[in-house]
Amino acid sequence: MDEAIAEWERIQASDDAWLANCFVVRAGQHVDVEPLAVVDGLEERQGEVVYREGETKLRCGGARVPSAAEVAEFIRACRGRGARFKATAGLHHALPTRGEHGFLNLLAACMFGDEAVMLTTREISLGADAFSADGHVAGAEECARMRRELFASIGSCSFEEPIGELKALGIL
Repeated sequence: MDEAIAEWERIQASDDAWLANCFVVRAGQHVDVEPLAVVDGLEERQGEVVYREGETKLRCGGARVPSAAEVAEFIRACRGRGARFKATAGLHHALPTRGEHGFLNLLAACMFGDEAVMLTTREISLGADAFSADGHVAGAEECARMRRELFASIGSCSFEEPIGELKALGIL
């Protein structure tokens, strides 16, 4: 835990701190870190917000990587219920890599529909004013609205991998 807290403090002191949402612990672990997310079985609590696995929390990796069709179904179900979700596990890459889903693809599927195409395309770019995928374009305010209304965040056990990939792609 000491190493994890030291890493969190390093992240918080970095130029990329704005990309980190909260420190995640299991229920029963006590740390003096804010903001904090607590995972207790199938639920993750971030302040007043609770994400429930399979309902408002999508596990994209670990023991099993869901198919693009399963991810698409989850997104459509959340959209239909007006439920905001968090995606976690296996989201180390911006674009699909070695059988894992890309976190930018997940955003594209939420933004543009046509989830089957968006979850597999590598035709994605992100700039200061626009996000585009496979010929579709959304402005910064549309992306912010999507984050507020549907796709809350991603969780990754690595901070450096996704950040490094975004830098390598010229996005950051």
